[in-house]
Order: sequence, then C-alpha cells, then structure tokens
Amino acid sequence: MTKYFLSLPHDAAEEPTMADMDPAELQKLIAEVGAFNTALEEAGAFVTAGGLQPPSTATTVDYSGDSPVLTPGPFVEAKEYLGGFWIIEAENDDVAIEWTKQASRALRSRVEVRALQEEPLPETPCGGRTGIGLALHTGIQPVIAGPPVHLR
Repeated sequence: MTKYFLSLPHDAAEEPTMADMDPAELQKLIAEVGAFNTALEEAGAFVTAGGLQPPSTATTVDYSGDSPVLTPGPFVEAKEYLGGFWIIEAENDDVAIEWTKQASRALRSRVEVRALQEEPLPETPCGGRTGIGLALHTGIQPVIAGPPVHLR
C-alpha cells in the first residue's frame, strides 16, 4: 500500500502551540483528533503522527561541504510552516483524500496530502523480484558471496 503524508500548516507569524490554546478548546480538539487516530488505527491505516515545535526552535544542518554548518532557525523563511503531520497507508489517492477530509474536519484546519515517493524496482525478470523475493517466487535458493547482508 502507498504511504501518504498529511501535513498541517500553521501561521508563522503567530507560531501557535497547544500551550497557547484555550483549555476547553484544546480538550475538544484532543478528543476529535483522538477519535480520528482511533479510526485510522482500526482501519489499519495509521503509521505515525506528531506535532512539531515552532520553526523558531529549529536548527538547520548543512553537511554538503567538508564540515557541518549548523544554523539556528528554519532552512527557509515562509508565512506558513509545518505544524504537524500524519503518515498513513491507503490503497489509492481517493482513499487518502477521504482520510484527509476527516483530519481537516477534526482539526478545523486545512490539511495537505501527498503520496510518499516509492523506491523504484530494478528491471529484472520475475516481476521485478530480486534476492530473497526472487528466491521466494521461484523456489531457488540464492547464493550470497561476500560479507553477511543484514535485512531490516
């Protein structure tokens, strides 16, 4: 199944956090998001989720040269920033959009959804299977030469 990234925009000028919210509103929001998370979990669609601290707390790390450069703050200045996210699994874009509608309703906010990029399979016989997948498909025992390979 494809994984999707649901992102929650926040206004960069305000940098809102849960600590800034009215306690009654916060409890209502927590209950609605909790119900949404439960629905995701029961459907087997939940992968992970989280809220982010404001961009002023960020550190940008650039190790594209000879040594790392650490810069306080976000890597880009913008009028909005990523405040939180879900990663879900869905059969297709339409299903992911339906979940995103529910997230938007629970949060009473805009939510953006995008599919995560999938690693392309190499061109091989047997439907793109290689290594262990090829062995399972064909029943042929793979021969591994060299150091041990650790699979995750």
